[in-house]
Amino acid sequence: MSDDKRYDLVIIGGGPGGYVAAIRAAQNGMTVLCVDKRGRLGGTCLNVGCIPSKALLQSSHLYEEAAGEHFAGHGIKASPKLDLKTMLGRKDEVVTSLTDGIEGLFKKYKVELAYGFGRIVDRETVSVTPNDRKKAYEVKTDTILIATGSDVATIPNVEIDEERIVSSTGALDLKKVPKSMIVIGGGYIGLELGSVWRRLGAEVTVVEFLDRILPNMDSEVSKRAKVLFSKQGIEFKVSTKVTGAEAQKTQVKLTVEPAKGGDAEELKADVVLVAVGRRPYTDDLGLEDLGIETEKGFIPVDEHFQTSVPGVFAIGDCIPGPMLAHKAEHEGAIVADFLAGEAGHIDYDRVPGVVYTWPEIASIGRTEEQLKEADIAYNVGKFPFSANSRARSIGEKYGMVKILADKESDQVLGVHIIGPDAGNMIHEALAVMELGGTASEVGHMCHAHPTLNEAVKEAAMAVRGQTINM
Repeated sequence: MSDDKRYDLVIIGGGPGGYVAAIRAAQNGMTVLCVDKRGRLGGTCLNVGCIPSKALLQSSHLYEEAAGEHFAGHGIKASPKLDLKTMLGRKDEVVTSLTDGIEGLFKKYKVELAYGFGRIVDRETVSVTPNDRKKAYEVKTDTILIATGSDVATIPNVEIDEERIVSSTGALDLKKVPKSMIVIGGGYIGLELGSVWRRLGAEVTVVEFLDRILPNMDSEVSKRAKVLFSKQGIEFKVSTKVTGAEAQKTQVKLTVEPAKGGDAEELKADVVLVAVGRRPYTDDLGLEDLGIETEKGFIPVDEHFQTSVPGVFAIGDCIPGPMLAHKAEHEGAIVADFLAGEAGHIDYDRVPGVVYTWPEIASIGRTEEQLKEADIAYNVGKFPFSANSRARSIGEKYGMVKILADKESDQVLGVHIIGPDAGNMIHEALAVMELGGTASEVGHMCHAHPTLNEAVKEAAMAVRGQTINM
């Protein structure tokens, strides 16, 4: 890049939001520079989050199927031997292939890339400190987009060392299967990574401060999930507060007490995973000097994702809203189109959430608790996978589809699925809700037989008490 070049857009952060915004902006004819401090594009999601965790979830799921009753039930006798090194190597290969792919897309669309730390000097200047510690330099731009993502959230008196007390990053790269693991946090990350190591042989206990796991999910789905995970061998201690952790030579001693107060107790495990969520990464970006105030670390933005300073935008985990990669990607594309004079929109009630355990758990729209709190009258339709032909034929009969529809208009307000392939099935609900569809319309759609999605059709019919196969 030349010293006197001025860009249409400089993006700080090359994660899902940043790299999508960069490509879309370049497609729209803008000159773009993306500054990323990690040294590999893709952000947390691709490097140490969504993608490597899903690779391990798939590998561990296959191992458990072969080692357990699933293969045997199909008449397949197997005695698998775990090769953890190869499993972790496959995970790394998946990550590398995808990060290399993004760099290839940058070259294809002529997006310039600088690996280093980006800091805003003023509304049209970004300082870049290269990762190789060469002298910092400044670039000029018409527009700045902050897409710095988030970092691991911590709790007092629990110091992460990525050896015995690990974050999600460390949990993706354990060199051997621990005999025991305690997971602090019963959300998406804790349950997914806890499932990986439980399948591979660890005794896993999940400690959750609130009175239930998956607190943002529909409570009925949350309860069903806890029952299923308990049957798989995960132990749960809900309504429990962690007050301290001490990494010893061979174990970690964890101190806990009831969330509402009471006698403390000690728990011990080979590894403790801290999975209490994430916090926005907005440190040392120059926001205060620019006059941008944060709220609990989050950057407030308007409906076009513009901050309080004209020409400075922000997306993804560093702004309020669901901290999800696909939400950041969608926002990135919207900003790039807005800067090109095109319209874009995101409805945060229609952002799907998926827990990639087995069975999977997926949700979109309102929960029953939210509808009750908003005093919205609704009908409920449910259908179990145990009555679905495809689920029975593949031996995955657990779980259900639950549809919430407005009592008067019948418009679909929320869909919650726990069962096989829920993460893919939820997109039928997304399409219906985006088009303002009703439960009756879903029920009248001709679904292929036998498919898992027939459970969605039956749940929609159940909203009006007209289900056929139950």
